[in-house]
Amino acid sequence: MTTKEKVCRNCKRFVRESVCPVCRQSNFSRSWKGIVFVNDPNGSEIAESLNIKAPGKYCLWVK
Repeated sequence: MTTKEKVCRNCKRFVRESVCPVCRQSNFSRSWKGIVFVNDPNGSEIAESLNIKAPGKYCLWVK
């Protein structure tokens, strides 16, 4: 059985677990827009502007 991805409302990371591995929160939403993949957050201007500290798949907007 596959679990659907949800988005952490705190850090906007896509997760499948019950707790976000980045910010350790459990406040999720399935209503989001836009996707950005960050491979190297240290060398990325986009990651800096979105305040992303860990590599992964993130959304741009979450409800």
